Amino acid sequence: MSDKLSRQFAFLNEADKLKSVLRGTTLCDSSRRENSGEHSWHIALYAMVLAEHAERPVNIDRVIKMLLLHDLVEIDAGDNPIHGDHDPVEMARVEQTAADRIFGLLPPLQASEFRTIWEEFEAAETDDAVFAKSIDRVQPVVANLETGGGTWPEYNVTPEQLDYRVGVKVRRGAPALWEHLKARIDAWFDAH
Repeated sequence: MSDKLSRQFAFLNEADKLKSVLRGTTLCDSSRRENSGEHSWHIALYAMVLAEHAERPVNIDRVIKMLLLHDLVEIDAGDNPIHGDHDPVEMARVEQTAADRIFGLLPPLQASEFRTIWEEFEAAETDDAVFAKSIDRVQPVVANLETGGGTWPEYNVTPEQLDYRVGVKVRRGAPALWEHLKARIDAWFDAH
C-alpha cells in the first residue's frame, strides 16, 4: 500500500505543475493569462453545467475525467494555442512522450485507466470525447468574447480560422452552444 500511495502522491505532485503552464487565453476579467490547471477546472465546470446541450447523451463523469486529465501533458509539452504556429505532428509526438512519463508515475492499473481516458479524449470518437472536445473549445471562445476579442488580434484570427479550428469541433458535440456563440462572434468580427 505504501508504494501505491507514494506513486499516487508523486502523480498528484507532478500534476501541480500544470498550474505553472500559461495558456494563450486570458481570464474573463483580462487581468492575466490563465494557467492550464485553471483551464482544466473551468472546463470541467463548463461540462457539468452545459451537459444538457450535448448533441448525444454523455456520461458526464467520464467527460469530467477527460477534461481533468487532457492537458496534463502540457507539463512537458507546454500549451500550444489553437491559433498559434506549431507543427501538429511534432506536438502529438511530444504529447505522447509526456503521457508516457506523467501517467507512468501512477500505479500500473491506474496509469492504464487514466492513459486510456486521455487517449479517448485525443481520438474524439466516442460521444463523451466529442462533447469533451467541444467544451474544451468553447471556454476560450467565451473568454475571448468577454475580453473584447482577447487574444484573437494577437494571433490574427479570422472568422474562417475560428470556424474550422473551433466551430467544427463545437458543432460536432454541442451545436446549440456554437449557435448561441456565433451571433456574438459574428458581431465581434463585424466590428473589428
